[in-house]
Amino acid sequence: MQIQRVKYKDIEQIPHIQTNKKFKQDFFGSSPAPFIGRVGYPNINIGILSPQFSGDTSYYDSPKLWSKASFKIGQVASLRYGLVNSRTNWNVKNVMNRHNQITKNNFSDIDNTNNILTKKSSLFNKTQKFIDLCQEVGMAKKSAELEINLEKNPKLQFKPEKEIIPFGPQSQVKSAKITSNTKVDQKVERVVSDTDLKATPAILNLYQKGFEETSLNKLISVGNLGIGKNRKLVPTRWSITAVDDIISKDLIKEIKQYPADSDYKLYFGGDWGNYYLILFYPDVWSYELFETYLEKKVNPWSKNGFLYSTDYENFKGRKTYAEECAGGYYAARLPVLEKMKLNKKQNSALVLRFITPEYNVPLGVWVCREATRKSLTSREISFSDEKLMVNYAKEIVKNKFGFDLNLLLTKSQLLKSRKTQTKLIDY
Repeated sequence: MQIQRVKYKDIEQIPHIQTNKKFKQDFFGSSPAPFIGRVGYPNINIGILSPQFSGDTSYYDSPKLWSKASFKIGQVASLRYGLVNSRTNWNVKNVMNRHNQITKNNFSDIDNTNNILTKKSSLFNKTQKFIDLCQEVGMAKKSAELEINLEKNPKLQFKPEKEIIPFGPQSQVKSAKITSNTKVDQKVERVVSDTDLKATPAILNLYQKGFEETSLNKLISVGNLGIGKNRKLVPTRWSITAVDDIISKDLIKEIKQYPADSDYKLYFGGDWGNYYLILFYPDVWSYELFETYLEKKVNPWSKNGFLYSTDYENFKGRKTYAEECAGGYYAARLPVLEKMKLNKKQNSALVLRFITPEYNVPLGVWVCREATRKSLTSREISFSDEKLMVNYAKEIVKNKFGFDLNLLLTKSQLLKSRKTQTKLIDY
């Protein structure tokens, strides 16, 4: 049995999907979320996502609900591909927060005729109003009701993307306006209006008050958080990982104050064709993730048999981005830390993700986060001995996937570190 190490972007692709949905150029709809693109940064696309009907559309952008209600892959994909992205263009270097004075880019390099300058100024102001609308959508407690006019009928385009939740067709927006008053939670309004509060404490403040990651992603992506003069648009993909990372780093500080666990613990579970085997070692904090793609003959993601990606951090943490597992690394780390906080114990966590043929449409890193949570809420199995836990883990993987877990364990930096380095726990 052979395995090959790869980065997720080298192998993940969207299969051909057909849809019979027809989309209108002008419509009324309720938007559950904005969307900030990253291609061409700092010149990016900004948009609002909405189905072409009004009402409660919060379930179009709610991973926690999808998980709790056991939505299937096809159900989530159908919802997301029904969201129209009404978009325009913007340079993030423009100051654009509604709590600050608007500052325009220098137009000196443009043909300096009054007519052209007036057009550019008008376009800027029009786009600024659209950003204000996006920010209001990003803050809204319930889906914002909109009237949208597009330049052309929106077209459905499928592009490979692992980090974000997919969405449907897109088109340049001609005009957009909110048709009813949007309600904003007072806790959100408080941190958004505080232009002296940095983004990190703002996110932690809301997370500790029970706000879900999706809500926090929206706030940071549209530039609603942070020191006033520093606020800017953040691509949705980046904001997702930023929120996971900010919360996790705060939890790590807390976890390091807890005593090390006394037992070895194993969890196994998942959903949406993603299964997580999680091994807790009685040791100081460290974390390693393996993502394994199964055989090509049954798995459309894979080109060359068993493929895997891995990233690791020791007690001191990471200084670079997790290039191989990317956003999935940070999304899975958060529930692991939440579990340790719940247990009030410190562990080294070896997390093994198995991506099966069931996962035939990429749905975003929320799958990693919620599938990890499902695993950690499954039956906890404790062991007094490491060998017993590892042998049990091997049996699970062999029976479930026909895969030799040793192929990954022998490559584990976390396990190598446990064997070769002096343990901090000994001091």
